[in-house]
Amino acid sequence: MAHARISMYMPPDIDPTKAAIAYGCRALRKLNEELQSEDLLTRQKAVMALCDLMHDPEYVYEAINIGCLESLKALLKDDDNLVRIKTTEVLYIMATHNVGRVGFLKHDIILALSRLLSDHQTLCRENLHQAYKHLAQLPEGAQGIVTSGLISFLVRKLQKEELHIQEIILDTLALCLQEDATEALNSQAVPCFKEKLFSGNPQIRSKAARALIAISIPLDGKRQVWQNEVIPILVDLLSDTDEEVKANAAGALMHATVTTEGKYAALDANAIDPLLELLCSIPTTKAIYWLVLCVNLTQTGVITEKGICRMAGCERYPNSW
Repeated sequence: MAHARISMYMPPDIDPTKAAIAYGCRALRKLNEELQSEDLLTRQKAVMALCDLMHDPEYVYEAINIGCLESLKALLKDDDNLVRIKTTEVLYIMATHNVGRVGFLKHDIILALSRLLSDHQTLCRENLHQAYKHLAQLPEGAQGIVTSGLISFLVRKLQKEELHIQEIILDTLALCLQEDATEALNSQAVPCFKEKLFSGNPQIRSKAARALIAISIPLDGKRQVWQNEVIPILVDLLSDTDEEVKANAAGALMHATVTTEGKYAALDANAIDPLLELLCSIPTTKAIYWLVLCVNLTQTGVITEKGICRMAGCERYPNSW
């Protein structure tokens, strides 16, 4: 005969660390109310539940419309570490959706997040930089970061942050500098990127070279790359073991060698030999940087296109490159 017993264990499908989700259209409204609660446990459960829902862009759209972003901005100032960490995680997840990135710009989330650039919680800073990185993928988002005056702060943080966060910052800077490199050029960004080219981490070297591509688009950037003696280092990276490092180094050289000083600096660093080796050993789709760079070097008059062809072992000089 069966006996009525009450189990001492929690039901298997209930997570005690998350708030209960209301049904239908009431779900996000209830969570938004709980985000504003004075009870710490209620806020913690609400923000953790919100993390799961924000993977769906439809929920992101609804959350923005009912004012969740304003509630999350307030939670960025919360004294509790868990609340701040999960709040930045929610914003990072929202930034992976285009509707979330647009919402960031409308609700001034960029500056609100910037207050946590020096937060003592590593996860908090990592989520923050992930949000900036995804936001910068939108041209308006990259411009928003630039106009908020954050480039100089990101350059300084690049010298102090942990290695995995440095990678994220370099990705963000590469996107932002394509929009406007003025603040970075005034913040000693080129010497900072130069230092990262010596990193033992190939991802750091590759992303630093990619940032140099962006910062050397304007003429002042090309001059600073030459003045800071970055070109010989980039030439050395053409022989790196990592393919992405070589490609990005060649991209940075392609821009830097547009100026006469850059051309001669590359020739003095013996850039021709590693370039020709790469032209003969890589797929055509990856050869474009090296090809353009070779053409830039021929404009010095020191070496001709025919000379490059002979050095590469070509039997016939092409009509045009």
